[in-house]
Amino acid sequence: MARLRLGVLLSGSGTNLQALIDAIAAGRLDARVAVVVSNVPAAGGLARARVAGIPTVVVPHGDFPTRAACDGRIVEVLRAHDVELVALAGYMRLVTAVLLDAYPARVLNVHPALLPAFRGLHAERQALDHGATITGVTVHFVDEETDHGPILVQAAVPILPDDDEETLHRRIQAQEHRAYPLAIQLVAEGRVRLAGRRVVITPPRAAAAGAVLINPDPDEGA
Repeated sequence: MARLRLGVLLSGSGTNLQALIDAIAAGRLDARVAVVVSNVPAAGGLARARVAGIPTVVVPHGDFPTRAACDGRIVEVLRAHDVELVALAGYMRLVTAVLLDAYPARVLNVHPALLPAFRGLHAERQALDHGATITGVTVHFVDEETDHGPILVQAAVPILPDDDEETLHRRIQAQEHRAYPLAIQLVAEGRVRLAGRRVVITPPRAAAAGAVLINPDPDEGA
């Protein structure tokens, strides 16, 4: 069976891209990163992609009069590389209907909180300021609202008494690197369907419906 062709959009260092590359190399993710697109020419994720032999394309958002026009160019790039699923990996731009209509229910994002809590920027800071004792990671389908689409995978991360934004960020990021490959693998296996806002996951995994809590790992003790 052909591997799922991914298009990864990023703006920064690309640690989630690296997690996908590593999961593919380890045989835990039946996919191929077909292209990496960044709106930032100096993004560290582009270097990671080049080291892995992955094609890269820079689409600077400042070169376009509107977000929709920028997304139109990105869609052209994704289609030129036969991308089947789009993974936002630290992509610091809101996407428009131009991209979402081109890839309906085929755009994923990873967010450093247990949505619907702490949407938007600085989710770790929001959790700390709120006095939360648990936060986490959410992989969700993208819609036209920020951090709003149907939830595919979540992982809980406890907030420790001495946590600051940086220490919490590091522990959340470690869970992102587990959750994103797992979520994409579920899609690659054809086991994911949407029923309104509900994500239904078919067997063989024990959790046959709804979001999958992966902290602890659902395969532990199986």
